[in-house]
Amino acid sequence: MNVNRAKEIYDSPTNYVVQLDGEHSVWIESVDVANGMATVQMGTNPADTQTVSVERLNEEHH
Repeated sequence: MNVNRAKEIYDSPTNYVVQLDGEHSVWIESVDVANGMATVQMGTNPADTQTVSVERLNEEHH
C-alpha cells in the first residue's frame, strides 16, 4: 500500500480491512507520511502495536 492510501484509510470514518504481510488483520493507529511508516494495532489488544513500513500493508478487497 502506498502512504497516501494508508492516510486515507486512517482518516476515513469507514472501517477497512487492512492486513500486515497478508497474514494479520490490523488497525492503522497513525501514519507518518514523511517516512512512509504506519503504527498499527495487532489484534484486539490496544497495547499491542508495531510501527511498520506502509508497503507491508494490504487492503483487503471484497
